[in-house]
Amino acid sequence: MRLMAVLFTGLLLCCAAAQAQVRNYDTIIAAGELKVAVYKDFAPYSFQDHGQPRGVDVELAQALAEAMGVRLQLIWAPPGEKLDDDLRDYIWRGSPLRHQQLADLMMRVPYDHDYTQKRNELGELENGQVVMFGPYQEERWQVAYDRRRLASVASVAVFQQHPIGVEVDSVPSFYLTSVFNGMLSAKTHHYPSVQQAFAAMHAGQVDAVMAMRGEVDWQLHQAADPQLALAENAYPNLGKQAWEIGMAVHESNRQLAYAVEEALEALIRDGRMQAIYAHYGLRYQTPEMYR
Repeated sequence: MRLMAVLFTGLLLCCAAAQAQVRNYDTIIAAGELKVAVYKDFAPYSFQDHGQPRGVDVELAQALAEAMGVRLQLIWAPPGEKLDDDLRDYIWRGSPLRHQQLADLMMRVPYDHDYTQKRNELGELENGQVVMFGPYQEERWQVAYDRRRLASVASVAVFQQHPIGVEVDSVPSFYLTSVFNGMLSAKTHHYPSVQQAFAAMHAGQVDAVMAMRGEVDWQLHQAADPQLALAENAYPNLGKQAWEIGMAVHESNRQLAYAVEEALEALIRDGRMQAIYAHYGLRYQTPEMYR
């Protein structure tokens, strides 16, 4: 039995190695196709609407492929427990259980120096096989509230009296249940998704919702309700309140990264990037690199 287990493990590793074919830039151009990993069911960035791919990241990936003169193939990526898992499964090693192709490019990866330099217990870079580059969006936390039940949000302290909805196991969830020694936890209501938190606000179960700005903008765009407003409060003790989002390729594929960066800069400079965001009702903040 032990021998069979060893043989089976070896077979899985061989299968993973066979699948983990990193295509270089010349191969991608010759094939006429760019394989891009986007997160599954993650509106407004990447989702399907009646079977049609939609979202900011989908449209951006399409624009990048067109700039390179190739067609786009989307790889829908269910999010793993950690970003490290997603980079491993879609960029540099693959997963013997999912049997999916490796992507040439992955969208919505943090553009963060500290994260890229993160090391394991042996002192090795945890994501040394990956190049994270091309910041294309600044993201931040945002509160939206219903003016029919809440006049304003001067600070998060207002949520001692007013219920607020958050996605379960999210940063806003951990933040609101711990800040001010947990004084807001009783009024923090948890939902499986941001969309369901907004549905609860519409139903009067909560007076506000906290989530990523892009998700909040999208829900407000969908609701088209003038009584729903954006708060401008700060978030004391939250830590990083704004961060940049970029892309990732295999560390051997820097030529692809250079080509994508060139196309990306053109999209940002000529306003097409802002137009993509506006299409989904999102505000666009230009990354620091391009200001």
